[in-house]
Amino acid sequence: MTATEKIWSQLSDDLRRFIRRRVTAEDVADDLLQETFLRIHRNVGKLRETDRLAAWVYQIARNVIHDHYRRNTRDVSLKDMDVAEDRDGIEQLRAGASVWLEELIDQLSPTYQEAVRLSEIEGMPQHEVAGRLGLSVSGAKSRIQRGRIQLRDALDQCCAFQFDRQGNVIDCDPKPGRSVCNGCSDLELPPPS
Repeated sequence: MTATEKIWSQLSDDLRRFIRRRVTAEDVADDLLQETFLRIHRNVGKLRETDRLAAWVYQIARNVIHDHYRRNTRDVSLKDMDVAEDRDGIEQLRAGASVWLEELIDQLSPTYQEAVRLSEIEGMPQHEVAGRLGLSVSGAKSRIQRGRIQLRDALDQCCAFQFDRQGNVIDCDPKPGRSVCNGCSDLELPPPS
């Protein structure tokens, strides 16, 4: 199986949804997906940072979409498109983060694991966490906060993060010799705005 075929099998469905959100017609999305993979195939040999493959592929898709609008319209607001890209980038970040976040939560002290998992992964409000764990609301809040501190420490041991002005993660680089997590270097982060 060629590198392009591997990328296709891993990313084509998500990439098509990504493109489809940015264009008005199904057939245009299909054409742009094909153009994206044509560019990937032509340039995959030039990729040096294979651990950033997903980010590279999505950047190619963004370029293909921008090129499509430049060719076909003169009045497209790229600012509107960037808002959609930022929203999708955050969705991708959350989806990818849930995989390695589970791994880090499993490394927390047992007292805090379930409270943090319910709050951060399942998105449960603190009063519902309290009910589920048989705690007072202030007890649940305390466990969640202390667990988050442990989680932050684990993240700091694993990776170096860069943040935008609003405090959103815009880049993540695994630290050399990390022993805390295995998967966050595969996470595709939204491009800096």
